[in-house]
Amino acid sequence: MDFFQALIIAIIEGLTEYLPVSSTGHMVFASSYFGIQEDDFVKLFQVSIQFGAILAVVALYWKKFFDFSKLNFFIKLACAVIPALVLGKLFDDKIEAVLGNPIPIAIVLIVGGIILLFIDSRFQTPTVASEEDITIKKAVAIGFWQCLAMMPGTSRSAASIIGGMQQGLTRHAAAEFSFFLAVPTMLAVTCYSVFLKTYEHSQMKGYELILKSDENIKLFLIGNVVAFIVAVLAIKFFIGIIKQYGFKPWGWYRIVAGIGLLVYFTYLK
Repeated sequence: MDFFQALIIAIIEGLTEYLPVSSTGHMVFASSYFGIQEDDFVKLFQVSIQFGAILAVVALYWKKFFDFSKLNFFIKLACAVIPALVLGKLFDDKIEAVLGNPIPIAIVLIVGGIILLFIDSRFQTPTVASEEDITIKKAVAIGFWQCLAMMPGTSRSAASIIGGMQQGLTRHAAAEFSFFLAVPTMLAVTCYSVFLKTYEHSQMKGYELILKSDENIKLFLIGNVVAFIVAVLAIKFFIGIIKQYGFKPWGWYRIVAGIGLLVYFTYLK
């Protein structure tokens, strides 16, 4: 993976991580289109640059994350992230196997898009307008919904937002809680990928792959910086869109993107 390819992947991660469109699906397509070889470092890079996206949420909502007097906020996030941590560890190998087959990812993109077309009309009487009104029980339920995103193409953001609306949150509150929940979820995944996971082909830990060469260190740092900047802009853009138009634009986008991926990987690749 060269500098240009790393830049493209980082931009895609920053743009799509918090949008309900599946960052995985977009990175799979980009990797194939630009001829990026799927070696261990590339797999690590695609996960580790989530750290930059995590910092984007912390930077935008710093008052939430640095107000330690509101312990209940952190308890809710801790409880909500447990289902993903447990199931993610159990199904890590199976998830990685699906990443090698883009057709199921494209199909899930389309199905998720159809669901988003009707999500606004399905939940029309929300009762929870802010994070303070979310109970621990509702937070845990949203955490289980988030687990649907373990199927690549689903979108962690889409799954947790739909879960939030099913639990009575307004679409704005559901989107924001999805952002908050992303921080411990993706931080756990990133730490596992960097410090604990041994990669199959190289038999190296993630941090060993990063420190293997100056080039890898440079790509890792640049990737996280770019993902951070782009994610900040994407989050602001997303909030504006859902306030004005709801989730239908993202539903149509997913359907078009999914069909495009099916055509590309079935007939053009």
